Amino acid sequence: METILMMASTSSTTTSSGSSGGTSSYIILMVVLIAVMYFLMIRPQRKRQKEEQEMRSSLEIGDEIVTIGGIVGKVVTIRENDIVIETGADRIKMKIERWAVNTNKTKTEQHQKEVDAAKEAAKAKKKKGKKNKEEDSDSNLPDTKE
Repeated sequence: METILMMASTSSTTTSSGSSGGTSSYIILMVVLIAVMYFLMIRPQRKRQKEEQEMRSSLEIGDEIVTIGGIVGKVVTIRENDIVIETGADRIKMKIERWAVNTNKTKTEQHQKEVDAAKEAAKAKKKKGKKNKEEDSDSNLPDTKE
């Protein structure tokens, strides 16, 4: 058993000291792994953070928001670092930090309406295109009136 371990250790030392190309390939491999991690993990996270920051900075009075804790309320006052929201049927006012805003339901609903309208327009255009094709194919038929 000891001879096998000694043979394995001597063979690994001869291969690593025998070629300096192995070291450069490890460096290249590490650089490639770091680049892949950047594009798969770091870049999307930064993009998400930027979108969240833009959403928080574009809050307006009257927007309906949801906080990180799940509280739903309407924005009443906007200050530099915090906002005051009105929540519940009895209109309780709460002061929260801007970073605690999770989503802006008003903007999300508007965006969803725009997406739905675009889908409906595409469907209508598609139906109109099919109808025009049918009319064209009907006009190509010979008249059979006698």
